[in-house]
Amino acid sequence: MQNEHIEIVIIEDEEDILELLEYHLQKAGYATIGFTCTQNVEQFLEEEHPSLLIVDRNLPKVEGSKFIAKMREKGHDIPVIFLTAKDTERDVDDGFIRGGDDYITKPFRMNEVLHRIKAILKRVGVIEQNRLKHRDLLLDLEKQVVLIDERVIKLTKMEFRLLHIFIKNAHKPLQREFLLEEVSGDSQGKTINVAINRLKNKIDPDGSKEYIISIWGVGYKLA
Repeated sequence: MQNEHIEIVIIEDEEDILELLEYHLQKAGYATIGFTCTQNVEQFLEEEHPSLLIVDRNLPKVEGSKFIAKMREKGHDIPVIFLTAKDTERDVDDGFIRGGDDYITKPFRMNEVLHRIKAILKRVGVIEQNRLKHRDLLLDLEKQVVLIDERVIKLTKMEFRLLHIFIKNAHKPLQREFLLEEVSGDSQGKTINVAINRLKNKIDPDGSKEYIISIWGVGYKLA
């Protein structure tokens, strides 16, 4: 299933709700792991890298938002959705202040939960949009085509993959070895320089737009 590589952790002490959430998330294609309290979650996060946490606040021993605040202090930046019966304005404010990315109150609609999960995962790049845009470049990932001002630019698979990586990491310096390994699984040789030059000639034939610039001693970046 298309989301099976995306693991979602659910911390919910009401086992019927935990089972309900796991059932619907797995049906939507996500991998899930459930906890009925925060015990062992911190160790799990040190060893694994889930894509999202869904956290109740009314948990035994450690209140859910306080646990997330502690995780944020330790540097964990995993997106968090609070799913809780705490529904006052103050409760919602506390949830966001302590590190929540979204806040859903009980009782909840399962479809809304699924929509909000998908929205957060898209925002952080776990689920990719079908189209990615940078300046006047438009990548259609479904059709595997590149458009500039609605004009299709023909690229090889390697060139398309390179441009995809550049747009996902716009403005970040990217090492040649990283780029080559990403597109071919091999970090040897100078193939990447040739491929990037071909790509630059196709998307910017007169060099006036300078989409991709060289960084001496490092590699390249998308400007």
